[in-house]
Formats: sequence, structure tokens, C-alpha cells
Amino acid sequence: MSPIYLDHNATTPVHPDVVEQMRVCLTEQFGNPSSLHSFGQEARTALEHARRDVATSLGALPDEVMFSSGGTEANNHALLMAARARSGHGKHIVTTAIEHQAVLGPCYALEQAGYEVSYVPVRSDGVVDPAQVAAAFRPGTTLCSVMLANNDVGTIQPVRDIAALARPLGILVHSDAAQALGKIPVNVRELDVDLLSVSAHKIRGPKGVGALYVRRGTLLPALLHGGPQERGLRAGTEALPAIAGFGKACALAREGLDERNDALRELRDRLERGLLGLGPQVSAPAASAPRLSNTLHVSFAGFDAEQLLYGLDELGIAVSTGAACSASSGKPSHVLVAMGLPSDQARGALRFSLGDGNDVGQIDATIDAVRSLLATSRRSR
Repeated sequence: MSPIYLDHNATTPVHPDVVEQMRVCLTEQFGNPSSLHSFGQEARTALEHARRDVATSLGALPDEVMFSSGGTEANNHALLMAARARSGHGKHIVTTAIEHQAVLGPCYALEQAGYEVSYVPVRSDGVVDPAQVAAAFRPGTTLCSVMLANNDVGTIQPVRDIAALARPLGILVHSDAAQALGKIPVNVRELDVDLLSVSAHKIRGPKGVGALYVRRGTLLPALLHGGPQERGLRAGTEALPAIAGFGKACALAREGLDERNDALRELRDRLERGLLGLGPQVSAPAASAPRLSNTLHVSFAGFDAEQLLYGLDELGIAVSTGAACSASSGKPSHVLVAMGLPSDQARGALRFSLGDGNDVGQIDATIDAVRSLLATSRRSR
């Protein structure tokens, strides 16, 4: 059986057209975008073309897009520096209990620096209630960060509704949209956010590049100091090949988004039906919530998720127990814990995230493989 990749929320295979775009920048448009000669200006043109492509995918203006080394840097820049810039207004930040570690980490760092952070819980379906977020606001709240789509269970969060509650209070709103870009429409004007982070490798672009949307007029100091690149927000020569690849990936992701979502949803639902039919111990905790069309998180109560993962890997099927950056912790997903799943369900949960290249045959083969592993695990207990 050919390998089956069902871990697209961790990373995606780079699209051949993206590889070609990057090759051109590596071999032909190799100038420094800050140089004044023709080589530099050709590189500058390629850089700004990519910026326009990313901006278009976000519904932003090109000068509101700052390139970074990835979603983690973009989140750190947004949270750490926006908090610093607004410290005179207060030192209270509101976020949710299901954020990616790239948001929770900066929040923990801010707590060490004397800030107070409120971690709003979510409902059992993995969606945060805007009213509960608003209830956490108080005098001195300066920043609210809520992801647009959860990387573990795929739930889509009501960012627009939360922004509508924060805006009259003068609270800055940030959203981590790394998992949303390329899967659902992302429009910063409709969401009414001030800051938004995205990453290239989630949409068939290269690793090592991302972007931060910064609404015009938002005060945001630089995180890296040195040269004047990225309008003074991020010093250092731009990684043009990666940025050009990101721009191309954004352009490709916009093509046929609805059709791609429909196809992935059909495959995801087929997988969900097949797995849930394996027995009463199998459940999909977020199935009732608005969620990404490609994401399915399934709990196999009483089974060990890592044992199932390694068993599937031996059969050539790649899945995950949650966020790749937290996979080695040995602990159940903090998202599932926040949703209130019992320990035996949380420890037996696997994430299946679909993408380009998956088909019905692969889905059916995965269901058969899980069925076999569950039977083997029962006999071994």
C-alpha cells in the first residue's frame, strides 16, 4: 500500500508551482531587495508581488502585511510587542484555553513580566462563547487573542463576534489564523481584527516563512532591530525565495476554495462515519461544532493514542495526536482537556487532517487499518 498522509494540519507537501517559484528566486532573482541596482530592484519587485498575493488572501492592504519566519514569530511579535506598546493602558490580556502554544507561550512570558492573563474556557464542543470572553474584559484589558480555527479539533471560533465586543472598549484584537488560511475565507476587514498571524507551510508553501497583518494605525514596535526592512517592523534581509513561495501558495489556495472544501468535507465525513461505526468507544468530540472541512479528531476511549499512531505509521498511514510541536510531551491535548473530555477519552484521541492527494481509497484503507488495530489492542490488553 502506498503511504497515506493524513497530517496536513501539521504541515503540507509543497506545491510544485511553489517549488518552481522558489527556484526562480534562488537562481535568477537572487539580489538583495534593499539594493538599488537592477538585481536588487528585480528582487524587490518579486518581494512586493508576493506581499500583494498574501494581502489579497487576507483582504488586507499590501502595506499591512509584514513577513516573518513563520506563525510562531508572528504570534510572538503581535502579543509581546502590542502588550508592551499598550502597557500604559493596562496589563491585562484575554485569550482562550485552546490556543496554540505559539500564543500560550508568549502569554506565559508576559505573566512572568508582570502581566495578568485570563484564559477563557470553551464549551464541550470546542468553541468559545463570545459572552464569556466579554465577561473577562475589565478596565486595564488591552489585548484579546482568539484563534480563528483550532489546530487540534478544527473548530472555527467566533472571532468577528468577539471583535465586535472588544472594539467599543478600545481592546486590541489579535487572531492566530495559521490553520484557517487556505481552508476557509479569511478577511481581516470582516473579522475586524487589528493583528492576524498566518503561516506558509500550512497551505502547501515552504517552512520558515509567515506573515503578520498589522492594521493601519496600530502601534506595534519592532521585535527584531537592525535595518529598515518591512517598514522598520522586522530587521534583516528578507528570505525572498520563501516569501515568493508563500505568495504563490496563497494565490493557489484561493483557486477553487469552495470546491476543495466540498471534496475534503465529503472525505472527512466518510472517514468519520467509518470510524464511529467501529464501536461505542469511538467518538468525535467536536462533530457538532462549526469546523474545518479537513479536520477530524476522534477519541478511542480506553486505548492509547500513541500506540494507535505508531501502529498506523507501521502500516504507512500518518496521523497525529494533536499539534506537532507538542506531540512529544506524552500528555493529552490541552484542547481536549479544556473541552472537558474524561482522561481515558483524551488519552485515546487521534487527529486526522486531510488535504490534497487524499482520496476515497485512502480513507477506506485507513478505516480498515484502525479496525484491525483496535482488535489487536483488545487482544493485547
